[in-house]
Amino acid sequence: MMKIYQVDAFVSDQYRGNTAGVCLLKSPLQEGQMQAIAAEMGFAETAYLVPEEGDKRWNIRWFTPTVEVDLCGHATLTAGWVLAEIAGEEGTLTFSSRSGDLTVTVDGDYLTLDFPAQSVEPAELPDEILKALDLEGEVKGYRAQVKAGNWIAEVATEGEVLAIEPDMDLLRKVPEGGLILTAPGEECDFVSRFFAPNYGIDEDDVTGSAHCSLAPFWADKLGKKELLAHQLSERGGEIYCTVQGERVLLKGQAKLRTVRQLSGSFFTNEFVTG
Repeated sequence: MMKIYQVDAFVSDQYRGNTAGVCLLKSPLQEGQMQAIAAEMGFAETAYLVPEEGDKRWNIRWFTPTVEVDLCGHATLTAGWVLAEIAGEEGTLTFSSRSGDLTVTVDGDYLTLDFPAQSVEPAELPDEILKALDLEGEVKGYRAQVKAGNWIAEVATEGEVLAIEPDMDLLRKVPEGGLILTAPGEECDFVSRFFAPNYGIDEDDVTGSAHCSLAPFWADKLGKKELLAHQLSERGGEIYCTVQGERVLLKGQAKLRTVRQLSGSFFTNEFVTG
């Protein structure tokens, strides 16, 4: 029997934010098993944790319903919440990942991610993105300078970000990266939405990894290092961002949604059941 903790990230109340599945393992699963479980969960990401040698260290991997990804903020935040609330861990937790070592610091009701900052450069948006957005006003294009970096479309107002209904069929034709739509916020520093249908996620609820590029981008534009961000998906969420040189701190809260159990001969590993 395997427990999967389903936790909402970057929210102060339930039934908002981005839900991730978190699996605590004693030994690694096969890649096909992890992908199959993630597809069954149907969340933007499911995280798998395996303990490593050393104090408060775990290996972490993230899977969407269709692919493994290099970096995921909300599923790392929820992994920290599960280790704190279920396993009783405290202080700063370290995760080794495909993007290097990442940490989550537990401080009362808040958890803070320490992630690598991603630089942003002006870029012409692919025709598929421009057609998918079908915006009448001015749109500025950028690209996060990382492997398969996300495309960023900056528009003038929060209202434009809310009103857009992108053509997902066209966005699926974009070969690499998701699409971040962003603008200055009316009651916060900046707002965004994130679309990645070519990764199996039409619209993500709250995207921690996207703020690794959004936070330095808006910090430079606004001339400040500490920013409050709102992601304007249907569920929505809030992220407190701090830019520290080549790192970005992303702080938020998490709430348990439910615990699901899976069983069957498919699962041959020994699991931490909490």
